[in-house]
Amino acid sequence: MTDISLTPQDAARRACAVWEITPRGITPLRAHATSVYLLPHADAVVRVSRASERASLQRAVTLTRLLAEQGLPVTEPLDVPQPLGLAPYAVTLWHHYPQPEGPAPGPEHLGRLLRRLHRLPPLPLDLPPYRPHVSLRAITTSSTSLKPLDRDWILARSDELLDAYTRLDSPLGHGLIHGDAYPGNTLWDGTDARLGDWDEAGTGPRELDLANTFQGVRFGRTPEQLNAFSSAYGHDLSNWPGLPVLTGLRDLHTLGSFIRRADRGDTEAISQMAHRLNTLKRDDRRTSWAVH
Repeated sequence: MTDISLTPQDAARRACAVWEITPRGITPLRAHATSVYLLPHADAVVRVSRASERASLQRAVTLTRLLAEQGLPVTEPLDVPQPLGLAPYAVTLWHHYPQPEGPAPGPEHLGRLLRRLHRLPPLPLDLPPYRPHVSLRAITTSSTSLKPLDRDWILARSDELLDAYTRLDSPLGHGLIHGDAYPGNTLWDGTDARLGDWDEAGTGPRELDLANTFQGVRFGRTPEQLNAFSSAYGHDLSNWPGLPVLTGLRDLHTLGSFIRRADRGDTEAISQMAHRLNTLKRDDRRTSWAVH
């Protein structure tokens, strides 16, 4: 039975009781598509996701354990039974990596991590093909906040991009991909970086993992940063004809969490969603999407 009154933080506390760890001092770290909480007295982080994502969360837990065995610096799950199903949520528990003051890892760190990831031998794990826009289309179709014309535009633009995606030629080939790789999903671990948020991992064209960093020009990423990223990875995607397709897919993908929050009445999300839609409809690639 689904407890519709259960909040993400309630779910985090209930999971702590099952795992027999203290939730004392539980602190919200992020509330977007996934709600993330710090457990300072357990040196751990709880991630509260939608129950519909339980299968992908299980793959993320298994995959990160395998990647850690291969020596890849990834965020690692704790050794507890997980994910826990606490309807309408699924909850996972991860090691906490305290972040120092100062800038987050730059794109070059992600480039080096992706270079290592894409060169790994096949892992003993069956991963599904990456399917762009599955969740976005479901959220868009069921949204209570989107205007009908906006809903129709998003779905039509998604159709156009997905058709182009099926016809892409991938010079880097297909294989294991992170699926949500961008510098914001890296964390400091001493002087090196770790790659986190593996919920969307699958198989697909490796260019997918590179394109998200290029899409970051909407948030102020500079040509120098893109060059550093490409140099660290060992391949420059900037002149590849398929890049606009992948950055276009990412542009729409970012709307999903704002649509979900807008449906809950979040005025900040409503404003940001309208801003992004306006720039997309005008094919405006210069106006910043950075949230201040």
